[in-house]
Amino acid sequence: MTIDDLKATANATALPPLLRALWHDAQGEWEDAHQLAQEVDDADGAWVHAYLHRREGDAGNAEYWYGRANQPVATDSLPAEWERIAAALLNRKPART
Repeated sequence: MTIDDLKATANATALPPLLRALWHDAQGEWEDAHQLAQEVDDADGAWVHAYLHRREGDAGNAEYWYGRANQPVATDSLPAEWERIAAALLNRKPART
């Protein structure tokens, strides 16, 4: 899947939770995106969570989550950060079970 595929997806139910969170954000569904991000307790979940609080305008909360994600506080545009996070998540190798 590419970023363009993610953006064009009509139904996100088959996506992994963090990509689904970004998809909901792109649809203007911040609450749904935030709920999904909160449920993923790892650095990637914290990164999406940070982005969402940055989008919300809560810089202090976003800074906390960037720290949890081991990511610098973003200063690029929100669309650029969204694409950066999506690209990173899309390039992750699935965990072996």
